[in-house]
Amino acid sequence: MPICISTMNTLPIRPEIPWLAPLAGYSDLPFRMLCRAHGAGVTNTEMVSAKGLCYFNRGTSSLLNTHPEDAPLVVQLFGADPDSYHQAMDKTLEMGFRFFDLNAGCPVRKVTKSGSGSRLLENPDRLYAIAEIMVNKAGPGAVGVKTRLGWEKGVDTFLDVAKRLEDIGVAWLTLHPRYGKQLFSGQADWSRLAEVKQAVSIPIVGSGDLYTAEAGVRCLRETGIDAVMFARGAMFDPAIFERFHALMRGEESPPRDGEHLARIVRMHIQYTREFDGSDRSFRKLRSFIPRYAKGLRDIRSLRNELISCETWEALESAASRIREMQPADPLGFDPADVIPD
Repeated sequence: MPICISTMNTLPIRPEIPWLAPLAGYSDLPFRMLCRAHGAGVTNTEMVSAKGLCYFNRGTSSLLNTHPEDAPLVVQLFGADPDSYHQAMDKTLEMGFRFFDLNAGCPVRKVTKSGSGSRLLENPDRLYAIAEIMVNKAGPGAVGVKTRLGWEKGVDTFLDVAKRLEDIGVAWLTLHPRYGKQLFSGQADWSRLAEVKQAVSIPIVGSGDLYTAEAGVRCLRETGIDAVMFARGAMFDPAIFERFHALMRGEESPPRDGEHLARIVRMHIQYTREFDGSDRSFRKLRSFIPRYAKGLRDIRSLRNELISCETWEALESAASRIREMQPADPLGFDPADVIPD
């Protein structure tokens, strides 16, 4: 897979440019291209192990598959061992990657049990050491950090962390305003986004409970941050970026009907065949498609039909049924109700 050698010196971090979050198991190359086709301005890879990059096995290298049109792209690294970042950064820079993000926000146990992700907030000196290595390797304007309010409620570290990271030379900060131990329960506290925006001069990208384009626009207006990053909202509806752009222009959002969803699914199938085409990607996509059709009638029978598909042609044929499907609730539905925490 060709590598995109970025010629950009800085990322476009502006309110009108929405970001796609680094989504483990989701934000692979086909999905990133699908989101770009619908208006994502900046995308992130799935999180990549810094230690895994030192050995560069097949699983790690596949996470870095890209394409000349897959830009600007941010490579998100995770891990708790500062030493591994020297080699990880050298390898990715040699491959032509320009922008990087340090994962100090993932709350999932398989990540935090090693001291990585949001658990780094319990050991800020280690976090700063890793960030400094990345900044020194990549240069000005090239490194961001994705973080949370702190590891546990009542121990708010995000403002001190943000100020120290700015001093180190981190170029932007992405904040998901929950605590690490909180996982995805409760409600993201957007007021903390406004706090960190006032505390530092580097751009702030907001994440958390942005299930809809409307939520993204509201978050920007309520907090004054520089950009928003869609995660679970994009998993449910890759056209969330298209809807966001329409709302920012004061226009009506595209309809979320069967015809529109069928086009999205068809594009996702085409991108997956073009950029991967493996049996693994085929099975993965079979489980993806029903997510897009949640909230439509007869979703269970469609899921059963998709799971039985054995060829790309059969998958396209089964997925085309979405075109005729109608909302289960004639009054509409809230995407937050069908996106699991």
